[in-house]
Amino acid sequence: MSSYNLAVVGATGLVGGKILKVLEERNFPLSKLKLLASARSVGKKIKFKGEEYSVEETTFSSFSGLEIALFASAEAASDRFGWEAVKRGAVVIDNSNTFRMDPKVPLIVPEVNPQDLKRHQGLIANPNCSTIQMVVALYPLHKAAKIKRIVVSTYQAVSGWGTLANEELKEQTEDIVKGRAPKVNSKIFPYQIAFNVIPQVDKFLSSGYTKEEQKMVQETKKIMEDDNIKVSATCVRVPVYVSHSEAVNIETEKKLKVDEVREILKKAPGVAIIDEVEDLKYPLPLEAAGRDEVFVGRIREDETIERGLNLWIVSDNLLKGAALNAVQIAEEMIKMRLV
Repeated sequence: MSSYNLAVVGATGLVGGKILKVLEERNFPLSKLKLLASARSVGKKIKFKGEEYSVEETTFSSFSGLEIALFASAEAASDRFGWEAVKRGAVVIDNSNTFRMDPKVPLIVPEVNPQDLKRHQGLIANPNCSTIQMVVALYPLHKAAKIKRIVVSTYQAVSGWGTLANEELKEQTEDIVKGRAPKVNSKIFPYQIAFNVIPQVDKFLSSGYTKEEQKMVQETKKIMEDDNIKVSATCVRVPVYVSHSEAVNIETEKKLKVDEVREILKKAPGVAIIDEVEDLKYPLPLEAAGRDEVFVGRIREDETIERGLNLWIVSDNLLKGAALNAVQIAEEMIKMRLV
């Protein structure tokens, strides 16, 4: 098997760290690994497969001699370095929102649309975490019965914002438990997140929806290659460290019974069913954390419409929602001999 020169951009962040863990666990074929980040992280040491690596500053020349670059950095870094890395010979797989809706950039979930990798021009976009887990679960149903409409409400973990958000939840929880007034950092969340729920993920648009909600609408249509699917999303931040949960209602052209849905999802790649309500078994964020699968439960017919279904979908937002999906894209490209 061939091995590859690969860089992780944003290697010191939450997603960057998860990418390194996934690369190690899946024994990704590496001949050279380069860890890149901003100037403030230069010199930090990170262990990978027992060897210590020094973090380097991301510059244009960083990408010379590389074949794959996994970006887990802010949009500004992707915007600055993404196409420049391609010019220097690297295939870029980007986790930010920068290129997702660019018509010349494939937006990929390997379980759904790996064929779109064939049209890449050197840059591939990794979808939004909440979109990824939803389409992994819904695409097999779309193939079987054609989904007409999706209504989704998300319950998103704070780690979707980053390390500082995890720290804020921890500190606020400790303050409340100890009888102190919790500190709120408005740069992270506009309100206290501990023991609270905030019906806002990302900035508001003039439509009244947030950018996160808009992403779910646009990305779902692009990945599933169907502009006729109607998607309505409400995204909510909850005081959970890891794993996003989603209450999803769909309307299909062809009626699907619950038993049919279970049979379809049992065969679906990347999906695991936990749906034994008589024993109180259903997907939980705590149990999904650290797992690769997209978990589906609470499968039931929507009794208010003729061809409707309700599902509860849970997945680790840092793994399948980001790091794992990016590495799977790289693996798929190798398998297809596109890199």
